[in-house]
Amino acid sequence: MSWNPTQNPECPLDRLDSIETLIIPRARDLGGFEVRRALPAPKRQMVGPFIFFDQMGPAEFLTGGGIDVRPHPHIGLATVTYLYKGEFHHRDSTGADQMVYPGEVNWMIAGNGVTHSERTSEEMRTRPGSLFGIQTWVALPEHAEDGDASFEHHAREALPLIDEGGKQVRVVLGSAYGATAPVKTFTETFYADAVLAAGAKLPLPDNHEDRGVYVSEGSVIVAGDEFEAGRMMVFRPGDRITLKAGGRGARLMVLGGETLNGPRYISWNFVASSQERIDAAKEAWRQGDWAHGRFQLPPGDDAEFIPLP
Repeated sequence: MSWNPTQNPECPLDRLDSIETLIIPRARDLGGFEVRRALPAPKRQMVGPFIFFDQMGPAEFLTGGGIDVRPHPHIGLATVTYLYKGEFHHRDSTGADQMVYPGEVNWMIAGNGVTHSERTSEEMRTRPGSLFGIQTWVALPEHAEDGDASFEHHAREALPLIDEGGKQVRVVLGSAYGATAPVKTFTETFYADAVLAAGAKLPLPDNHEDRGVYVSEGSVIVAGDEFEAGRMMVFRPGDRITLKAGGRGARLMVLGGETLNGPRYISWNFVASSQERIDAAKEAWRQGDWAHGRFQLPPGDDAEFIPLP
């Protein structure tokens, strides 16, 4: 997925005492496959270091169907695709060739430049399939923008799970609820998948500067107001917030962390602390020197690529 300003989500003007910003993503149909974008939003570019947040699906595919995100470049960010259902075949220019399944983490650090693709596997296409998940970008601090690209994968069993009081919370990135995920991060970060039974309560961590919640399924109640699936709420620093699942339960992604030292430029698939970095990356991709240039195509998936818009 890539950023496009025409897909900016809405931020209603109604003031809610318990919430700093309410974000309602816009849905975009990619041909039988719907994407809802919560970040960046007009009133909120980032939550902590999270600068891009897409809900993918839920989608159902007939036999032979699936997703083909052709090779494309990134700079200045790290990506994580977190699946609830389905699978992706990830390949990138670091040489990584990895399947990702629900509850696992594929963490790709773009640094100065990386190219990757995400596709439904040939094996999955032999039968009907489904896809539902969240894709996020984490903006890198300036000292990491020019670093080498890297990749790490962690299985579901490697991620901390808190299971108590009608809630299951899996820590995906950073630290939350006394647990830390085994993923390299560059700033104080937290990102967790929370599944709540009806009426279960979940306090938000209060030791992070920025905190947000995205409702993937069901609904949550905050200070008497109920929010259905497809809503992101961003909270004020220091406020003590407890979420309560609605009558159907809820599935949430909780996210945030330390704010960066300034806003970021974002264009197409590039994020950077300066427009000059963006322009240089665009020119490098336009030149298409895959053998000697800044970007190389993923081994095993180098027959095509997404051109610069």
